[in-house]
Amino acid sequence: MSYQERDYRSRHNAGLIATVVKMAETDLHILATQPVSDQALVAVARVRTEIEAYIRQYPLFLTSLVPLVLDSSAPLPVQAMLEAALVAGVGPMAAVAGVIAEEVGRTLLKQGVEEVIVENGGDLFVARQQASIVAIHAGASRLSGKLGISLRPEQMPCGLCCSSGTVGHSLSFGQADAAAILAPSAALADAAATCIGNAVKSRDSKSVNRAVALAKSIKGVTGAVVIAGDHLGAWGDLELVPV
Repeated sequence: MSYQERDYRSRHNAGLIATVVKMAETDLHILATQPVSDQALVAVARVRTEIEAYIRQYPLFLTSLVPLVLDSSAPLPVQAMLEAALVAGVGPMAAVAGVIAEEVGRTLLKQGVEEVIVENGGDLFVARQQASIVAIHAGASRLSGKLGISLRPEQMPCGLCCSSGTVGHSLSFGQADAAAILAPSAALADAAATCIGNAVKSRDSKSVNRAVALAKSIKGVTGAVVIAGDHLGAWGDLELVPV
């Protein structure tokens, strides 16, 4: 789930058709029951246009590391980011990858695509009709790539997002190799993953346990997995399985 040359994208056996869609900083890997490149590109353009227009009007939306007030007049993706940031206690851009993944995924579902997984730099929107396992990539940890989160059909659609302080380019103030968060909303999962990743201040069991306890307190979060070095903590409505 974490970013590392995105080579993890080739390691899947979902039985779905893979599509890569890129626009500016957005780089999506989509698995779907049919080719979706054209529809997905249109959806990405729409979401990015809405977010970029809001940033031009309110530049603080781009740079704030703390929640901002809700804005009922904002485009729906922006509203989702503002709400997720408020719940998780982070800046709204912490939810941008998740909200783009979900907006694209839900757009494809509305257009008749039966199953879809949209991955955006380790942040996923997952909508399948069968159980699926998502592997957790955690940098140099010995646990990296050895465990996965098993999702049941009734848990989907959902967001499953990962933050790391040791892997990738995203801003993190923590030392987690992976902080994976499960929630019905990918925007919330993304914002909460940032919050939980930031909370891992040292690579020991106490810090991991504190981060997991914090995940429990975030309204709407349904599960969390935190890995730092050889230490792992998990909570919620999820099943860890070997991969």
